[in-house]
Amino acid sequence: MAADRDSTESSPATGMAQRWRERRRRFDTTFRERTIKVRANAGLAIQAGVAGGLAWFVAAGIVGNPAPFFAPIAAVVTLASSVGQRLRRTIELIIGVALGIAVGDAIILVIGTGAWQIAVVVTLAIIASIYVGGGPSLFNQAAASAVLVATLSPPEGGIYFTRFSDALIGGVVALIVMTLLIPLNPLRVVDRAVDPALETMADALSDTGGALARRDAALADAALERLRKAEGEVRTLESAIEAGRETAALAPLRWHKRGVLTRYVDSSKYISRALRDSRALVRRAVTQIQDGEPVPPPLPDAVCDLGEAARLLYNELGAGVEPQEARDRALRAVSGAAGAYSAGVGLSGSTVVAQVRSIASDLIAATGVDMAEANRMVRRAVGHTTG
Repeated sequence: MAADRDSTESSPATGMAQRWRERRRRFDTTFRERTIKVRANAGLAIQAGVAGGLAWFVAAGIVGNPAPFFAPIAAVVTLASSVGQRLRRTIELIIGVALGIAVGDAIILVIGTGAWQIAVVVTLAIIASIYVGGGPSLFNQAAASAVLVATLSPPEGGIYFTRFSDALIGGVVALIVMTLLIPLNPLRVVDRAVDPALETMADALSDTGGALARRDAALADAALERLRKAEGEVRTLESAIEAGRETAALAPLRWHKRGVLTRYVDSSKYISRALRDSRALVRRAVTQIQDGEPVPPPLPDAVCDLGEAARLLYNELGAGVEPQEARDRALRAVSGAAGAYSAGVGLSGSTVVAQVRSIASDLIAATGVDMAEANRMVRRAVGHTTG
């Protein structure tokens, strides 16, 4: 009775301590994630800041426009565009701003300002942008520029052509900053996207292997949820690939990175596909456990080996060495999965085995091996086991 009473009396304090630890863990996780995002985007922030200030200086101090607010806006909007699409976005921005200013100045000069006038100006600006064949970015810039003209600085004595020159200055300054003054390191851009993608895949596959060994459906389901949330990492990786290509193509200071970047970009393409296939593997593993299908011992080991292959791939790519260990571990995963299939698996287990082969092929291709050769290596690993 005394022990029960002591336990009851201590439970509020214990519960409070647990809640505090949980809050601290969440805070640490959130702070760490945000710190990673800040580090990843610090270069973009510096580019935008420098471009905005430089655009104002050029438009006001050199060209002589006393209030060139369109110049820094154009520069910042250009650099805030999706990395990898900045050249096209800059062209769309300049055209959109020109249309918005032209329509806004011409119409507001005739009909005046007010709520219904803004509605008319925005509608006509978007229609004009459609006629020139623009996309959503051009529509937005045309509409936004028309609104600025109609509200902040409506025309009084005629059309303000300086507004278009300000937009042109801002766009050109932004391109100069991103290509000549502060070009991003394309390898670092891709590397920062590859790291979380491979880490997420490695952890999820390792946990799934452990879940299969212990028949722990909850653990496998948690790994699946982690991969579902990682869909954003796939998009980030694909965006980083485009960013790397754009920077290496446009920035003379980064032209010497093209050869190394090509290999990294090719690897990233297969990593992105392997990450998506990993989600299918884990989903079938959850079903395999829930349905009580047989789980031969080699299968959990094969899934864990696949996760380790992903981890080794990142380490070897980052170190700039030949990723032979990653290839060997991926092939070991294929051999283990083939052994599990020979021992007997159910419907979901067969899908897990097939996904192991598919992901292994992608990871081997990511090491720099031609995809056809990667598939042959996987088939030889399967034949060696079954033979």
